[in-house]
Amino acid sequence: MATSTRRPGYRLALCATLLALLVVMLGAYTRLTHAGLGCPDWPGCYGFLGVPQSAEQLAHAERHFPDAPVEAEKGWSEMVHRYFAGSLGLLILVLAIQAVRRRDRAGQPLRLPLALLALVLLQAAFGMWTVTLKLWPQVVTAHLLGGFATLGLLFLLSLRLSGALPPLQGVLPRLRTLAGLALLAVIGQIALGGWVSSNYAAVACVDLPTCHGQWWPAMDFANGFHLTQHIGPNYLGGQLDSDARTAIHMSHRLGALLVSLLLLTLAWQLRRGGLSGLAGLLLLALAAQVSLGLANVLLHLPLAVAVAHNLGGAGLLLVLVLVNYRLRAAAPARQGAGLRLIGRGGDELRRYSRL
Repeated sequence: MATSTRRPGYRLALCATLLALLVVMLGAYTRLTHAGLGCPDWPGCYGFLGVPQSAEQLAHAERHFPDAPVEAEKGWSEMVHRYFAGSLGLLILVLAIQAVRRRDRAGQPLRLPLALLALVLLQAAFGMWTVTLKLWPQVVTAHLLGGFATLGLLFLLSLRLSGALPPLQGVLPRLRTLAGLALLAVIGQIALGGWVSSNYAAVACVDLPTCHGQWWPAMDFANGFHLTQHIGPNYLGGQLDSDARTAIHMSHRLGALLVSLLLLTLAWQLRRGGLSGLAGLLLLALAAQVSLGLANVLLHLPLAVAVAHNLGGAGLLLVLVLVNYRLRAAAPARQGAGLRLIGRGGDELRRYSRL
């Protein structure tokens, strides 16, 4: 990548992308360690900027939050996640301000940084609702999807500001369509994985390739995917029965199978089109994610593997963003430039007719 082709803001966008990846990892760790309610209020923790530590602060916490005893380890998991998420929000704000100031420069994206700013504000709201609505799974899943969307859009912004990787020539429209479908399928599978996690269904099946020793166990899809269900005092630990969680878990397995077949088809088509590098990268990301998913079941959801599985989903998303970016159609020539060319051609024709 030639340094001279980079546009202003590239390094900041790249740093924001890496920070977003870290925030996704911290969010997964917070969720998997059941620390989502480590601080019962928002944006502080028991009314403080950090987790209460002194006797006076602990007394304040007990007095104002009698139903939420202080658990320092969970509280710090939640607050560290908030600190990094807040820092990411500030970086995105700077990127948006720079984009507005440089909007007249050639090749400067404007709508994408502004969309990222709007998204991070929405993410802050979802972060608040995650706490105030006591881990309602719909909100938790939306919050997870917002984090992945922020990561993907920041990576796209970094690609655009890099000034490199021009559109590939000779790409068939059907290959672009297949890549777009693959990206949508991966987003759908990430959403389904978020639903599994927010409903505590990751260990609903502990055997492979069957579940409870059956190829098609008893499942309750109606309750498993009841998107308007009521919840009790909080959703920590989940409230669905075994059959509903099994339905969610099996849906994620079937989704993984279908997405894998689609990505394998895309990799094959990329290789046929002479794009072996992209095909190999896609296959590597897919193999890693499938392996981590299998390990989660066979090893009964160890924390390190579960967090890595979330990062694997993020990596697969970024690879699909890269594939679609490389396969994009070339931008049409600017109308003004075309009219100037036609005008010059008309002048030449008139001069020739006078000879």
